[in-house]
Amino acid sequence: MRLSPFLRAVFAAALALTVLTGCSSEYDADDARYATGYGSHEPLAVVGYPTTGSLGITQEVVWHIADGNAGELARLADDHDRSSPEKTAANWIAAFGKGARGKVTAEFYDEGSVRQTVVLYFHGTEQVKHINVRVVGGGNKDEWRVVMIEPDPAEARTVLPWVPRKPGELGSKTPH
Repeated sequence: MRLSPFLRAVFAAALALTVLTGCSSEYDADDARYATGYGSHEPLAVVGYPTTGSLGITQEVVWHIADGNAGELARLADDHDRSSPEKTAANWIAAFGKGARGKVTAEFYDEGSVRQTVVLYFHGTEQVKHINVRVVGGGNKDEWRVVMIEPDPAEARTVLPWVPRKPGELGSKTPH
C-alpha cells in the first residue's frame, strides 16, 4: 500500500512523538508541535554553523511561512518586537509563501550562542530573505525568537546589500 505524502508525514510525526515521549519526561506541547512540523515539511538545507536553537527557530519560521500560518509565525517573535509581528508575519507569508513550500537553504552567519543572522534562499522562486534570531530569557530556560519588525511589505522584501545571491559565497561570515 502506498501512502500519500500527508499520511507519511502524520505517521512520521506520530512515531517521533511516541519515541520522544517514551524517552523523556521533559517532552511538552512545544516539542510535539516541533516534531509534527519536522515530519510535515521538506528538510531545510543548512550552510554555516547553527546552534540547535537557531536551527530550530529558523525551521519553524520557514514552516509557518510555507503553511501560511501567520498566528503561529507571529508567536515566534521576540517579546521586545510586539509592535508588528502579526503584520510582519502576513508580509513574509505573502512575499515568500510559495518559495517556502519548496527547497529552502538557510545560511547561518557568525557565532550563534545568543543571536544569529540567517539568510534564507528560496530556490523555486529565487528569492532571498534575511532574518535575525536571538535568545530571550524564558523563565527556567532560554528560548530562541525571531526579530519581526517589518510591517511594510516593501521592507519585508528588501535584500540588504551585503547578502549574497547564493549560499556560501561569503563563507558564512558577515562583512564588518
